[in-house]
Amino acid sequence: MHQFASGWKRSYYGKADVIVYRLARPHGVFGANVTMLLYGDAFWPTYTTGDNTNLIATDSMKNFIQWETRNFEGADLESYIRFLAEKFLATYPQTEGIQLEAVEIPYAGSVAFVPGGPDRAFARIEMTRQAVVEARSGIRGFKLLRLGGSAFAGFVRDQYTTLPDTADRPLHMWLDLEWVCPQPITTQVRCMVQQVFCSFESGSIQQVIYQIGAKMLEEMPAVTEVHLEANNRTWDKAADDIYTDPRPPYGVLGLSLRR
Repeated sequence: MHQFASGWKRSYYGKADVIVYRLARPHGVFGANVTMLLYGDAFWPTYTTGDNTNLIATDSMKNFIQWETRNFEGADLESYIRFLAEKFLATYPQTEGIQLEAVEIPYAGSVAFVPGGPDRAFARIEMTRQAVVEARSGIRGFKLLRLGGSAFAGFVRDQYTTLPDTADRPLHMWLDLEWVCPQPITTQVRCMVQQVFCSFESGSIQQVIYQIGAKMLEEMPAVTEVHLEANNRTWDKAADDIYTDPRPPYGVLGLSLRR
């Protein structure tokens, strides 16, 4: 179920999973999966009486996104969704508010391209005719592995404890980040996550995500808040130097930091 920073809506509607690729130099492949949601009193009659007089068809919304992507000259998701939101509000005055989210579909290369990932950057904006209500960005799906330098010991022990203390383990974790910042910083964040993850010996995954969040606030003064959620996907040992994916239960660890 979709949510809005401005609060619950009596009604909303839109188009999701709109795929668009713009092929142009100097940026190469700009790919995105876009979701657009609208709200406003003008759309209420279609719910109550089936009167579609002011309704903008979701198919038209899909066409708007794909056609207007030709007129977007940038390469970052934040500018892209703001461009689409502002133009849509200017085109359809019956729209009181709009939420747009774009998730990158990355390709790397210069002449020949290969899919990027597995992590995906995203950006989300909610706008009304009065102001920007929300502007957030993030990266979902980091998969991070280090073969040593990670410990987990000294935790509560009681009748439910079977996990042994570990002084040095291969650490495999997944990580999602979300932040508030008025400028695009995704490239810098990607580099920082990798740098911090490899730079120190940790006593817990909680310490890892704290170090990443704290470094973002320290070195990126435009960031006002950052939210992190990690999954402990540490592999199970099958034999000497042989590991397998862990069983389905996994640890979830979250952190929010603000200035």
